[in-house]
Amino acid sequence: MNTDRGKNRPRAVALRYDEQRDAAPRIVAKGAGIVAERIIEVARANGIHVHEDPGLVAALSKLDLEAPIPESLYRAVAEVLAFVYRIDRRMIPSERK
Repeated sequence: MNTDRGKNRPRAVALRYDEQRDAAPRIVAKGAGIVAERIIEVARANGIHVHEDPGLVAALSKLDLEAPIPESLYRAVAEVLAFVYRIDRRMIPSERK
């Protein structure tokens, strides 16, 4: 049976990228519905930026947990990471006086 039930359910994918350890960002959590809501809740509670991009989430959702992202998604993920790094730098008080 094919229904539209689930089309409006939120989806989320969490990435980890450690330059020293990982060759590429990895999927560390993913889910839909209540699981997605919990991923987003935990991220926000820990001060982690939540970026909304349904197309990117759809592509990343197809990957296995702990899988590195494929080269075909490097550019899209790099743009998100660059945005997050810029936000993080703005939030850190300047040490210059």
